[in-house]
Amino acid sequence: MKTKRNSPESGSEAASESDPGSSAGRARHLWVVVPAAGSGRRVGADRPKQYLELAGRLLIEHTLERLAATPCVAGIVVALAPEDRYWQQVRVPAKVPVETVNGGAMRHLSVRNALLWLASRVADDEWVLVHDAARPCVRSEDIQRLVDCLWEDETGGLLAVPVADTMKRAAGTPPRVVETIDREGLWHALTPQMFRRRSLQGAIEAAMQAGVAITDESSAMEYCGRRPRLIPGARDNIKVTTAQDLALARHFLQREAGQQVAQP
Repeated sequence: MKTKRNSPESGSEAASESDPGSSAGRARHLWVVVPAAGSGRRVGADRPKQYLELAGRLLIEHTLERLAATPCVAGIVVALAPEDRYWQQVRVPAKVPVETVNGGAMRHLSVRNALLWLASRVADDEWVLVHDAARPCVRSEDIQRLVDCLWEDETGGLLAVPVADTMKRAAGTPPRVVETIDREGLWHALTPQMFRRRSLQGAIEAAMQAGVAITDESSAMEYCGRRPRLIPGARDNIKVTTAQDLALARHFLQREAGQQVAQP
């Protein structure tokens, strides 16, 4: 699956502004990988969660529009399940190129496939972003701040928010508290996450070979001894996993739009 949906001149020009030298000398434009091959069974819907209706649009349309609206984004590559039958219904933003590739059975496989596709389009040391398809409330200003803060960083990093609640470790069925965990220094990992293309691909492949669980891009980099930087983001940048999350995302989008949107 390699379907080209948009290729406006503006997006091509943005991507071509980069110099062949180091990333420090390049204009701040980069591609975004959006893994969207998951089934989203926990939502309990008849289709993957990224294709559910949310505030008058498909959930993934909100996500893509917010990415495309960010000045630093040169293009988007979406990793889809090979059997996906909903993508053609998606209204993709016209501001930047939107491409698709085959995703994998797990998130990190989808990300790796997209990074391999990008290998012929961006240099090994160029930055890429990875953002969850199911985070439709991400703010463009947070994405831009992430890029600005990390552009000269040696490793990269991710949006995150400090843990605010008391944390409990549980065990057994039904679960019972084993201990209370000190939340000092604990953060919730969000997306986008930003790393150099070849470094991230290599980290994912190394973790795969070692049989290490890859929960996000940062975890792969951590396995390889890197220490990604945390950039504070907005708490409403939630990941839609359950029906309750969908309702909360609707509330955030309605609040931001400043108007009431009818329930589906």
